[in-house]
Amino acid sequence: MSIQWKGVMPAVTTKFTDTDELDLKMFEKNINAQLEAGVHGIVLGGTLGEASTLLDEEKRILTKTTVNLVNSRVPVLVNVAEQSTKAAIATAQKAEDDGAQALMMLPPMRYKSGDKETVEYFKAVANNTSLPIMIYNNPVDYKVEVSLDMFEELLKCNNIEAVKESTRDISNVTRIKNRFGDRLKIMTGVDTLALESLLMGADGWIAGLVCAFPAETVAIYELQKAGRIKEAIDIYRWFLPLLELDINPKLVQNIKLAEVYTKIGTENVRAPRLPLYGEERKQVIKIIEKSLENRPKLPDYKNL
Repeated sequence: MSIQWKGVMPAVTTKFTDTDELDLKMFEKNINAQLEAGVHGIVLGGTLGEASTLLDEEKRILTKTTVNLVNSRVPVLVNVAEQSTKAAIATAQKAEDDGAQALMMLPPMRYKSGDKETVEYFKAVANNTSLPIMIYNNPVDYKVEVSLDMFEELLKCNNIEAVKESTRDISNVTRIKNRFGDRLKIMTGVDTLALESLLMGADGWIAGLVCAFPAETVAIYELQKAGRIKEAIDIYRWFLPLLELDINPKLVQNIKLAEVYTKIGTENVRAPRLPLYGEERKQVIKIIEKSLENRPKLPDYKNL
């Protein structure tokens, strides 16, 4: 399957049982909810997927399970977040063997790589897989920024095709378009800037709160694409307090709690994470419950 870098692609959470095993039954329920809502791809093993806590075999089980579940309806992307180039290449090759259709790649973990080191890291993986690659550019959280000059070098690799744009600078969408046109597709990666980024020309949205609210997320994308901007803005304004749960150190716990309220997930996280507790939990529940009380009625966004 050749991937089209557009639409809404959830960075899905990993579901765990009460005994800290993969909960594939609940995982399947959530994936089916995403597909029913009309998402355009599935991203596995990102920050929301608690990738740093997953065993290699668990990552492979999730990939194979998802590939079977989606049955070629949408592409499956696997995140590559490793500490060494050797490990990153191995992860990419395993993802390809397991049926993934594309990769999302972070800069090296732990070690803060310089510009040349970052470029060589990405190029080494690109040269050792046939899968299309989306570079995750998030200097706020991962402390390495991939500049436009660095992308100029990276785009010499034909399978580096897209960027998950998470710099928090909306004008960067225009800079990328001015510099690279359609050669570098843009997937916005910050929930609270998603609609603004789409309206400025981003091709799609790697989303977080979609894990709990898939229909509302896809509706915003489809409405703005169809030019029904006011309707998209109205839903987005309702959604914003929930979307802000994604730009928080406890984003995994926040979104998993929201999934409980929409009945497509559990609160189980993998240690050292713990479920929310105390005043923080009360505040998140307040946001979720208030949003559900005022949940908007969606138009027939699938047939615009």
